[in-house]
Amino acid sequence: MLPPSNKSVAEVAREEGVAEQTLYNWRNQAKEQGKPVPGKKSTPDQWSHETKFAVVVETASLSESELGEYCRSKGLFIDQIKQWKQQCIQGFQSDEQQTKTIKQQAKEDKAEIKSLKKDLRYKEKALAETAALLVLRKSLRPFTGKNQRTINTSR
Repeated sequence: MLPPSNKSVAEVAREEGVAEQTLYNWRNQAKEQGKPVPGKKSTPDQWSHETKFAVVVETASLSESELGEYCRSKGLFIDQIKQWKQQCIQGFQSDEQQTKTIKQQAKEDKAEIKSLKKDLRYKEKALAETAALLVLRKSLRPFTGKNQRTINTSR
């Protein structure tokens, strides 16, 4: 299943006389251990980000000759691994930028929340004042002897 052959699970199962499910289980176990294994993607450039990262980590401590041997055994090119390593580094750099953006957004959100709370307090006070005036108006009716319509039309 590994490069350079890139055979499908079904082909390997037929050739080796092993059940397909067994091969799938072995492949999943290798993935869980962090080993680069092919998925449904046939070329290394189509591998998942996790698999590419696993290759970068696995090859980080290898010398040039060991790296060349590793690449030949996996069907990879040294340039591919170098490119993947650069992409990992760029990912970390963009992560730092994302952190700055998140902090800036949090600061803006705090300011907006503070402004909204202030506005809400103002509106609550206005609502309480209006409610008090309505209650006062209703409680004065019996003393003035006027109904609501007379009070409204006198203005």
